[in-house]
Amino acid sequence: MTNPMSNPGRMPAREVPTGWPVGSFRTYAEAQQAVDALSDQEFPVEKLSIVGVDLMQVEKITGRLTWGKVLGTGALSGLWMGLFLGLIMSVFTEPGSGWVTFTSTLLVGAVFGAVFAAVAYALTGGKRDFSSATTIVAGRYDVLCDPDAAPRARDLIAGQLPIDDASHPNPNA
Repeated sequence: MTNPMSNPGRMPAREVPTGWPVGSFRTYAEAQQAVDALSDQEFPVEKLSIVGVDLMQVEKITGRLTWGKVLGTGALSGLWMGLFLGLIMSVFTEPGSGWVTFTSTLLVGAVFGAVFAAVAYALTGGKRDFSSATTIVAGRYDVLCDPDAAPRARDLIAGQLPIDDASHPNPNA
């Protein structure tokens, strides 16, 4: 990940990237490797962009939800909040009673976490009895380059990387 503040004057976050495609890769790691190879050859990499194409939202099912799991994860989540609040509150209590405050906030946090998780799960009405993790992935990653440097970038990528099905210069570049 890059910091947008590290590239002043570059493309705003929500603008469609422009440039000529100089390479197309199956994985982000391969596209990143191509840009790194260009950097190693002192190519002006600020003229490049890596663009994920054919985006897909993938929801990986991680397990079945049961009341036990819902209550347990809710209590654990509440326990963490209780830990945080307990540490803060125990600092501001009178000496000797800090442990009582800390322990009580842990217990109250666990109870509230379990109750809130139970209410949320009950409101689904059994329509979502599974847990999952969602991510966005791309079908391929194109390296785009400003038109003035694109032919050189394409030639350097073609000369540096093994040409196979996994990483090959885009023939339309």
